[in-house]
Amino acid sequence: MDQDVAAKEQPRYIKLNERDNVAIVVNDFGLPAGSRFASGLTLRAFVPQGHKTALVDIAQDAPIVRYGEIIGYALSPILAGEWVDEARIRMPEAPALDKLEISTAVPAPLPPLEGFTFEGFRNTDGSVGTKNILGISSSVQCVKGTMEYAVKRIRAELLPKYPNVDDVVPLTHAYGCGVAINAPDAVVPIRTLQNIAQNPNFGGEILVISLGCEKLAPERLVPEGVNDAIVRMQDEAFDGFGAIVDAIMTQAEARLKILNTRTRETCPASDLVIGLQCGGSDAFSGVTANPALGFAADLLVRAGATVMFSEVTEVRDAIQLLTRRAINEDVGRALVREMAWYDSYLARGGADRSANTTPGNKKGGLANIVEKSLGSIVKSGSSAITGVLSPGEKATQKGMLFAATPASDFICGTLQLASGMTLQVFTTGRGTPYGLAAAPVIKVATRTELARRWKDLIDFDAGGIATGEKTIEETGWDLFRLILDVASGRTKPWSDRWGIHNDLTLFNPAPVT
Repeated sequence: MDQDVAAKEQPRYIKLNERDNVAIVVNDFGLPAGSRFASGLTLRAFVPQGHKTALVDIAQDAPIVRYGEIIGYALSPILAGEWVDEARIRMPEAPALDKLEISTAVPAPLPPLEGFTFEGFRNTDGSVGTKNILGISSSVQCVKGTMEYAVKRIRAELLPKYPNVDDVVPLTHAYGCGVAINAPDAVVPIRTLQNIAQNPNFGGEILVISLGCEKLAPERLVPEGVNDAIVRMQDEAFDGFGAIVDAIMTQAEARLKILNTRTRETCPASDLVIGLQCGGSDAFSGVTANPALGFAADLLVRAGATVMFSEVTEVRDAIQLLTRRAINEDVGRALVREMAWYDSYLARGGADRSANTTPGNKKGGLANIVEKSLGSIVKSGSSAITGVLSPGEKATQKGMLFAATPASDFICGTLQLASGMTLQVFTTGRGTPYGLAAAPVIKVATRTELARRWKDLIDFDAGGIATGEKTIEETGWDLFRLILDVASGRTKPWSDRWGIHNDLTLFNPAPVT
């Protein structure tokens, strides 16, 4: 479809809140000047799909309002029907962290949702995986090439003998030596590696490949009392590279034998640990995919599951909406603590939260990080925020949690895995082939046009909300059921079908020596 065809369709826009003085264009490929909406508003210029048009005249320095919140101020007068692009908006200051309301609007508990189950792999510690994977960790980047060589042989020579095991995943990273291992912030990458190895999808079978001289001693990556889970390349007993690889394969096969005895069993939905993330966002993210995911998240919370949302810079400018939902003062203060820590982290690097918004975000209609944040937090649903996790910290409670992470897709995914996430739902408006080897990733499109064009990369289409074909509630229920199906292994997301998986990326705010 080109612009001429699109222009013949009924012009449509979406206004989200009574207070809004802008709305986004719904029609694929945008609308030309002269397009007249049912409300009587006529466009004065071409407006791309997802971009904003003024609903009324907006004076210079007057607020521009979307989601019922101020997303900026007009740099010059804007007439009704004009395109309100990013160049016409002055971004407001971030909410002051010392003036936030805390626990002033705690939502009432949602009614329990009973009877929903999935088929998962139960572990001896009570956790439940959605995959059955052998994860092999490295203690230092130096061994990455050896690990990848060994894993290639394990997959080819050993894995076919153990059909109940889904995969062998190398947990490699660029850390472990040449770093300030005892610096206070080094706790972040170290606990991330410790907790990833214990992700429920790995079944408790830990194997670490070490060089032997690195600062990050491999013993720090295995639980206390586990003494046979480390292969050191510099061990003098090894005679050549082949002997090292043989030792890795021997250790791997011992664990594959154990993992192969695991089978799926019926588990309550309360055993799920679900991560929520968005990437390649557009102006529809906060209209279709994220509201639908927020509704599904509420269903998961009602079913007793653990659900986590993340990305500090993508909630920072809407933090006032989250602290009010904090279940108590401690949780509210923890939210403030993580925002303050990240403000300081960005300042040390000479950056601020405005650097978050990408060229693709802007092309998709998001003017700035304020607008992006308001659409991002919608995926957290409407339940109380029951806990806050620092980067890489393991989740130990149920309900809706905020897991503090950078907004980078790869770092966020890595940290959510460390927090115990066993399935991730990833919303996108621009499209991405993102995937994780350690957990299934359901990719949700904000627009039907994207879902159709990327029919073999996108798993779920939320675009019908924008066109009125489906409600948020209907779409949320459909997504909830898909989550249960993917967690059960009944449905395989496209990233797993293609084997498209991103590398783990550690967050290391500590110095590199």
